[in-house]
Amino acid sequence: MKTPPESFLLFKEELKKVQLEKVRLKNQYESKLAEMNQELCRLKEQIQSQQAMLRTTLEYAENLENSLGKFKEELNTTQAHRNNGVY
Repeated sequence: MKTPPESFLLFKEELKKVQLEKVRLKNQYESKLAEMNQELCRLKEQIQSQQAMLRTTLEYAENLENSLGKFKEELNTTQAHRNNGVY
């Protein structure tokens, strides 16, 4: 059996290097992708928390507004009763 030509051996060695580089890049890409997905999940949780806080704040503001409206009505009613008093 003949020995393969030197150019074939060089080509085979270069091909192996390229394949190893491809595997390394693939692993690096997958690692970066997993890292970005974790960051995305963390940001998503933060956004959901902020939305919940805003929702709670709006509900609280609505309750305060309703309470203020009732208080104003009571105040007007009380003043009207005082004006109708006997003096």
